[in-house]
Amino acid sequence: MGMIDGGRIEAELDGLAARFSGPGGVVGVVSEGRVIARRAFGFADLDTHRAMTAATRLPICSVSKQFTCAAMLAACGAPEALDERLAARLPNFEGPLPTVRDLCNNQSGLRDYWALTVLHGAKAEQEFSRGDAAKVFARTRTGHFAPGTRYSYSNGNFRLVAELVEEASGETLEALYARHIWQPAGMAGAVLTADTRRPEDGVVGYEGNDATGYMPAENSIYWRGDAGISASLDDMLAYECWIDATREDPESLYRRIAVPQTFRDGAPAAYGFGLQHARVGDFAFTGHSGALRGFRAYRIASTEARLSVVVMFNHHGDAYGAAHRILRAALGLPHPVAQPLKERWTGRWLSRETGLLARLESGYDAATLRFATSPETLWEVPEGGLASASVTISREGEDILMRRPSENLAERLMPVAAAPPVGSTEIAGRYHSAELDAGIVIECRDGGTYLWAEGFLGTGRPEIVLPAGPDLWIVATRRSMDAPAPGDWTLQAHRDEAGRIAGLTLGCWLARGIGYEKCS
Repeated sequence: MGMIDGGRIEAELDGLAARFSGPGGVVGVVSEGRVIARRAFGFADLDTHRAMTAATRLPICSVSKQFTCAAMLAACGAPEALDERLAARLPNFEGPLPTVRDLCNNQSGLRDYWALTVLHGAKAEQEFSRGDAAKVFARTRTGHFAPGTRYSYSNGNFRLVAELVEEASGETLEALYARHIWQPAGMAGAVLTADTRRPEDGVVGYEGNDATGYMPAENSIYWRGDAGISASLDDMLAYECWIDATREDPESLYRRIAVPQTFRDGAPAAYGFGLQHARVGDFAFTGHSGALRGFRAYRIASTEARLSVVVMFNHHGDAYGAAHRILRAALGLPHPVAQPLKERWTGRWLSRETGLLARLESGYDAATLRFATSPETLWEVPEGGLASASVTISREGEDILMRRPSENLAERLMPVAAAPPVGSTEIAGRYHSAELDAGIVIECRDGGTYLWAEGFLGTGRPEIVLPAGPDLWIVATRRSMDAPAPGDWTLQAHRDEAGRIAGLTLGCWLARGIGYEKCS
């Protein structure tokens, strides 16, 4: 590619701490195998005034997934070598099992195990031990789509891959990471910090924002495979330089995990082996984000452009947005300019396939779609409708057509009638899910409706239930064991022949279609 605009990159870095404000962070840029920008700012611990540095190790969270997949390829050759071992990890699963390749590509259909902890009664700060993951998997009976047909992000996919690799190789995940990636890449400080209660270098992650202030985030979960690696900015920049140095070797681990994948029907997949595929300007990029309460991370790289950007925060700043601003500056691309919407996009529609509500809210220059884990920003496009990098919306009368190519999903959504001004108390009662072997309790009191879960992890906190339409409600989970939280769940009532509520279906984008029968 052409000359990198170093001045524009430095200008972006100079404004980064103010634009994405919070306790601290690090950012770096690699071009043609050389570190051309490296910056640390703010504090690793506000109480002790300890500065954030390029050597401070931070949780890279889900960025770890690509390391797990690379270690699996190095140790086992191909994911198919592990397929016969998967059934023992899902002993009660009904129907065709996913393949290990499906796990690596987030095409398994398995519901996200961190989202399911909410329905098993967990509180956000409680301990989740190493053995608890197996208990969630053992209770799994179905997926929310047939393996290989759709994309759905599931942390449990990579937890399972890690366990299978350790079993097959007879080595720990730490040893595999170190031998196959950390040592060859020169990542001298990288470690597996599976226990989030003990972050490396005493770094503190913070929840909150400038308006509410920043408070230390409390984490007590044990994770490995889906996340868990801690690394400094210097470690991550060494990784990016290693990727560039091995870019022409067809047997290099990064080239192997970066091969584009497909769905069963042959449609191209935008995710594979722990990497998201996208185009920025004229170049193909691969990258991934990471999140834990108090931390956010993002890395993105292009072997075509020979360019990488790494951003890590010890707060909930938009690491993805920060990285893409720097990336656009490096590529000489303009930042998007706001244009007012020509028409309003407001309403609620129901996806029959997923059982989830899709809600559109109009702003000045963009619309917000609430359907997946986080709100998605959509802009009007010249050919009509709304679009982002991952979704397009068009009108068909009162219906909307939603296309999500990266998920292999295209569906016509039907409008939902307005919710009654006051929610019905008929939904109150106790419900049980055979799928989870867990229950929920819904209580209507003092004009409000509340839901909490009861399961092997305990009794969860009451969540607010808001009416969304006839026999439809929204249940919001703003905090959970993992981060970000599952977000909004769609709750749909089912009635018997007498017209009484007999059961419910509860689901969010990470964990769909969970049935409950009314007990009382």
